[in-house]
Amino acid sequence: MHGDGGFVEGHPYGAVSVPIFQTATFAHPGIGKSTGYDYSRESNPTRYELESVMSSLEGADDSIACATGMAAIGICLELFGEGDHILCTEDLYGGTVRMFESIGEKRGLKFSYVDTSDIDLVRKNIRKETKALYIETPSNPTMRITDFAEMRKLADEFGLLILADNTFLSPYFQKPLQLGADIVVHSGTKFLGGHNDVLAGFVCVKGEELSEKLRYTYKTVGCSLSPFDSFLVLRGIKTLSVRLERQQENAKKIALWLKNRPEVTEVYYPGLEDHPGYEVNRKQATGAGSMLSFRVDTVERTRKILESVKLISYAESLGGVESLITYPMLQTHGDVPVEIRERLGITEDFLRMSVGIENAEDLIKDLEQAFQ
Repeated sequence: MHGDGGFVEGHPYGAVSVPIFQTATFAHPGIGKSTGYDYSRESNPTRYELESVMSSLEGADDSIACATGMAAIGICLELFGEGDHILCTEDLYGGTVRMFESIGEKRGLKFSYVDTSDIDLVRKNIRKETKALYIETPSNPTMRITDFAEMRKLADEFGLLILADNTFLSPYFQKPLQLGADIVVHSGTKFLGGHNDVLAGFVCVKGEELSEKLRYTYKTVGCSLSPFDSFLVLRGIKTLSVRLERQQENAKKIALWLKNRPEVTEVYYPGLEDHPGYEVNRKQATGAGSMLSFRVDTVERTRKILESVKLISYAESLGGVESLITYPMLQTHGDVPVEIRERLGITEDFLRMSVGIENAEDLIKDLEQAFQ
């Protein structure tokens, strides 16, 4: 929350909270001279403080704060050219798939999707034109775990970049750059902001060359995060550790409760010892987070749960202090082709939950009455 040593000494008048520099442009002290800031599309003091904190959290050489998570992914695509192939986790956020298969493919990029928890399968699907692996772990929404160490071995062997979406665990629980990734993307809207009141995205990167390329695209397309939104995300990060510990504690209790419900046929949570990725996640992350999914016995029950919850909100998004329940087949993954959704298990009886900071017993009581 303080970056690599704190920023208060540099704030005007000793302000403890970062000032919101709500300005589009900055006056020059003279010809050929600059204060260090010229135009807020390129850089802004409030946003710079946020980016510095994010670099500290992720262990990045540079972090770029974007208007949304999708904007962050979008500037990463500009690193690739016509004919380049990106091999992706098959169980990705639906909006990412939509961007890849519409905007990306229109530009001549090629994408394919495999279960990246299966190392041999990843190797078999690397082509001569493959330039990168795009990984989401835990995956959205079936919580599959990809082994970063094994992906790094493949990336080194074939000369590939590794891009990782770290939204579900955040840098509090997982640091992909330290595990072998070259670029990390986040939807800062989620756990980093943490209050469902701001849209934001981040690209965190290793290496000056990648940073320069991404910064050039960033200032050119103008997808920068506003000063006020930068302030909101910084405010959210101050409580990141407290929120995530409580959310994870609640998620574990709810996952165990769900496992004992006769109406629930499957629970997907990497903090459960019977999860197939439990050991890998424990090796590379310090926690399992607060995202879980579950499958119930009938479609009718699925719809009843969504329409009966009271404390929990039926809504898209995740990572905020409020608990949310989502119907992936209609919401987050509605743009994924039906045959792919069904193969992944994202069916009509499947629900995803983002567990908040409320009292766990209250959340369980709400689920219990919704199940009846």
